[in-house]
Amino acid sequence: METLRDDPTDGPDIPAGMRAAEWRVRLDLAACYRLCALNGWDDLIYTHISAAVPGEEGHFLINPFGDRFDEICAANLVKIDLEGRIIGDQRQRVNVTGFAIHGAVHAARPDAACVMHLHNANGVAVGMQEEGLLPLSQHALRFYGQLAYHDYEGLALSASEQSRLLEHLGNCPAMLLRNHGTLVIGRTVAEAYVLMDTLDKACLFQLKAQAGNGKLARVPHEICVKTQRELTGDGSPEGALEWPALLRRLDMLMPSYRQ
Repeated sequence: METLRDDPTDGPDIPAGMRAAEWRVRLDLAACYRLCALNGWDDLIYTHISAAVPGEEGHFLINPFGDRFDEICAANLVKIDLEGRIIGDQRQRVNVTGFAIHGAVHAARPDAACVMHLHNANGVAVGMQEEGLLPLSQHALRFYGQLAYHDYEGLALSASEQSRLLEHLGNCPAMLLRNHGTLVIGRTVAEAYVLMDTLDKACLFQLKAQAGNGKLARVPHEICVKTQRELTGDGSPEGALEWPALLRRLDMLMPSYRQ
């Protein structure tokens, strides 16, 4: 059996017949689900985080429908195609309708190695506001000029709405689905998680500030632009430094994600 003994981020031996690259993504994606559960970002058995399978064009990993986020582990993630059809002889069930947003984004964005769609309370609340995310905090400035919005059109994502959503998304790394939730795209699972964490905190800070009685201090446009460039640096995928630290935390609290 193939092993990854030289990589401290990997768990047990790789299952027979599975490539090392896929197992690494499975570990990261399972960790992402567990971290979301720890943050209270899950919504019973709903919402999803998907990741592209390296070297297998058109194949993706997603959670089995019916499992909680804190039950997800590397081995029970389900491999599907762009239509949500299960690859192989896996017997788990997947939420094909729930994958519709993910599939559309994966197909349209070559950089979408990981797509997160959540109903996290802070993001939903700010998405209900007409002005959306305001330039009030340093966290919010990460998304200055890079946060898309899509108006609510109901539960089912039709083909025509997919086109509108993708048009609104453009090249942005994140979107607020009004009256619905959040959407984040990462070039890695780590980047998607860190972007979602930053977006969630930006929304939380805004809601706390709005709960007070004082006038809000918006950051001037030129400072917003400058800070956004500083925060994104050279454009390399974000999360590379944070991810090992997050995995160490998870290894102490919920190590079963590696199974």
